[in-house]
Amino acid sequence: MTPTVSASARMLNKVPQATLIFWVIKIMSTTVGETGADYLAVHVGLGTAVTGAIMVSLLAAALALQARTRRYVPWIYWLTVLLVSIVGTQLTDFLTDKLEVSLYASTAAFAVALSATFALWHAFEGTLSIRTIVTRRREGFYWLAILLTFALGTAAGDLATEALGLGFDWGVVAFGSLIAATALARRLGAGAVLTFWVAYVLTRPLGAALGDLLSQSREYGGLGFGTVVTSLVFLSVIVALVAFVTFNAAPAGAARTAQRA
Repeated sequence: MTPTVSASARMLNKVPQATLIFWVIKIMSTTVGETGADYLAVHVGLGTAVTGAIMVSLLAAALALQARTRRYVPWIYWLTVLLVSIVGTQLTDFLTDKLEVSLYASTAAFAVALSATFALWHAFEGTLSIRTIVTRRREGFYWLAILLTFALGTAAGDLATEALGLGFDWGVVAFGSLIAATALARRLGAGAVLTFWVAYVLTRPLGAALGDLLSQSREYGGLGFGTVVTSLVFLSVIVALVAFVTFNAAPAGAARTAQRA
């Protein structure tokens, strides 16, 4: 059973509904995380360590801002997701490039860490549903799980597209097909919580493969648009969608306030 939460400890659910816009922004955030991290580390010349330190600091600030709110604020939430995406990418890249941990090992390690997080979350809260993120502890479990899904997705995506030689184009096809299969399983009666988290993990390697396909040179199997163009285009779409969600939600919130009054 789900543990009872006192009224004083509750806040409004701070995670948006998993609509089509949610998944589009999530995949594009993943792509921007992949291309943005590569741009800062390689093209700007900051290196993995400096880029990672900067992004961890920004993520800490975003999480602190997110923690201060007591409801879902679109721009704060998606800024945090974007930074988690970058940090998750950097974490996997650091293990692979600097510590020379194999992608097989890092994929397995992140899978175990995510499973342990889910086990603890469920043990303490009795649910893994994103519709019940109404306490600080649940929010903490949620963001830890999100970070690990990005790290796991990065490792699994790199394992498939690079180590196993799937390539960027077939990586998009493969992970897109797995997400479609997950959506079909949901429609056929699979659990909403399970299918959500499976899809959340899979959208990370899909977004990464898509980002690499668009940004990498033709010599390496990409389309050659570059990291700058790819990041800016996707970031512009993210900003537009977040603005749409923000302004679209405002009238609904005002209507609810008027009804209560």
